[in-house]
Amino acid sequence: MINLISRLLVLSITGLLAVAAQATELKLTYVNASSAGLDNPHDLKLSPDGNYLFVADVDNDRIAILDPESLALVAEFGSDHQGGTHDVDFDARGRAYVADTHNNRVTIYDVDGTRARLVGELGERIRGPEGVLAHPNGMIYVAGAWSGNVVAYQDGEIVAELSGLSSPHDLELAQDGDVWLAEAGASRILLLSPELEIKRELSREKYDFNGVRYLDLTADGILIAADKYSHSIKFIGADGSLLHVLGDGKAGRGINRFTTPEGVELRGNELWLSDSGNDRVVKYTLEIE
Repeated sequence: MINLISRLLVLSITGLLAVAAQATELKLTYVNASSAGLDNPHDLKLSPDGNYLFVADVDNDRIAILDPESLALVAEFGSDHQGGTHDVDFDARGRAYVADTHNNRVTIYDVDGTRARLVGELGERIRGPEGVLAHPNGMIYVAGAWSGNVVAYQDGEIVAELSGLSSPHDLELAQDGDVWLAEAGASRILLLSPELEIKRELSREKYDFNGVRYLDLTADGILIAADKYSHSIKFIGADGSLLHVLGDGKAGRGINRFTTPEGVELRGNELWLSDSGNDRVVKYTLEIE
């Protein structure tokens, strides 16, 4: 009787593991690519209403606004005052926060559709900001790539700081309110508390990261990371398992090939990626089976 119960338990556990494995199989389908005049696009973010894709267009010193379906360029702003634009995020009020990297600041805009009006900036204790996150807790987190730190601002004042980092880049919201940080210079990803305490590390060695840059997450916690110098996009499960790698590890241009990719944005099963070295944004559909 005991042996029978043990066998049933083993079969049940095996079945559960098989279901879990099936639930993390990924299917990615190429949709299209932009033909707009982008120059080294980096991170990208959908507008709060979902009607526009805002792209940090680094070497054009601007935010390029694309139609998220056709990827056609519909508007732009910032080229008259930004320098080396790397990242963009929106707060709960719909204001845009832009990493104005070469000017050592984050610029803040009131946005109405495709029109943006500069209304403020953040710059204390950061140099070369390349990542910005407008957190639901009201804080604005900024990664200073050149100053090697992450700073948390609240109402324009610094309330927390993590220093001693190597070229920190993207900051993305975790499901529970923690913050994922891509530390590009160390080729690793860190999970931080809202108070900027390190809670977890996804290491270079385990995932073969090589200059990991910008991130996004699925609703069930799969982390999508643009790994710049491996010319690939890596998908990491909530349990830490490497689920999938998109790209063959060699620089190139075409379906499922990238050159130094940087940006990631996800909405439902729609995935946008900045194929930075090829000066384009590409779109995929993502299915989790």
